[in-house]
Amino acid sequence: MATVISSLFIALDGVVEIDPAWHFPYYDEHMGAAVTEDYAGTDVIVLGRVTYDSFAGAWPDREAAGEADADFARQLGDTRKLVVTRDRGRDLGWRNAQALDGELVDVVTRLKADPRLSKVLVAGSTSVVRQLLDARLVDELRLLVHPVAARAGERLFTEAGSPYPLRLLRSEAFPTGVLRLVYAPGELGDAGYAEARENLARARAAD
Repeated sequence: MATVISSLFIALDGVVEIDPAWHFPYYDEHMGAAVTEDYAGTDVIVLGRVTYDSFAGAWPDREAAGEADADFARQLGDTRKLVVTRDRGRDLGWRNAQALDGELVDVVTRLKADPRLSKVLVAGSTSVVRQLLDARLVDELRLLVHPVAARAGERLFTEAGSPYPLRLLRSEAFPTGVLRLVYAPGELGDAGYAEARENLARARAAD
């Protein structure tokens, strides 16, 4: 059974629509190592069409250029890529890339249950991540939280729907102030103000 992982860059105000002006100043070797870990051992990458077009428009050329990021570009090219797109008949123009055959939730459910696979990565692709979160198919939500309020752009969670609880699996702070937070789906407890008041009293008594 495969683990489904979402990997996202995100600003403090929840914006995941990346602007190079606030993203690249924080991209150091620590973030590079985190991204490398996210992609390592991936059997299938699932991409929304906008994210795919961005990847396909850059990484094949970077692989061909043979510079510092060529190995990572080659890894991306060699990995099977499923693209969520309505244009299912056209050649997507990058090796090992194909249009998703079927509905997103159904396809990812099948991927998750496939004993031949161990890791399915959703790279960026905000609308795809939202659908998979709603379907409770994301096992790990990996966020690289930049210490900046973007103040404009698309946010991961919309204002519609009920609260979405998460459980923190691990965290790491980078020297740049970026936080790497890894969450799994969680559950909301039924505690209320009375429990909060008791916890506050215990904290004050412990001072």
